[in-house]
Amino acid sequence: MWLKAALITATAVLAGCAFDVSFVKSEPAQFTAAAGCGPGWTLLGDESVAMGTGFATRLKAGTRWRCIGTVEAGQVYRTDDQVVTVEASNIYEAQAVIDTGRLVGFYLPVEKRFARAPDAILLQKKETTP
Repeated sequence: MWLKAALITATAVLAGCAFDVSFVKSEPAQFTAAAGCGPGWTLLGDESVAMGTGFATRLKAGTRWRCIGTVEAGQVYRTDDQVVTVEASNIYEAQAVIDTGRLVGFYLPVEKRFARAPDAILLQKKETTP
């Protein structure tokens, strides 16, 4: 009898721990490396970028960014001051994509894909000299 109760309890606990699968919407992207393809800049304030996955990508104030290339959506910027990720059920390394001064999404270099942000964000930044 106790075995049956234990099995029912274990089944109920495992069923309650169902894993919700969340995906990053992305598309293939052709990356073209180009050092110095745009002005460097420093982010002046913290930013939180909602990617529609339930997890925000956070960019820290004071991080310095440099242009490393382009994708069709804009210029790709990288920082060495923090690890940037886009998160869903998996976690992806990410680099900021800027078009006309706005962050429009992230280039995922390992997957070679572009993940568009639902809303472009005008970043508060200060251009830096190389």
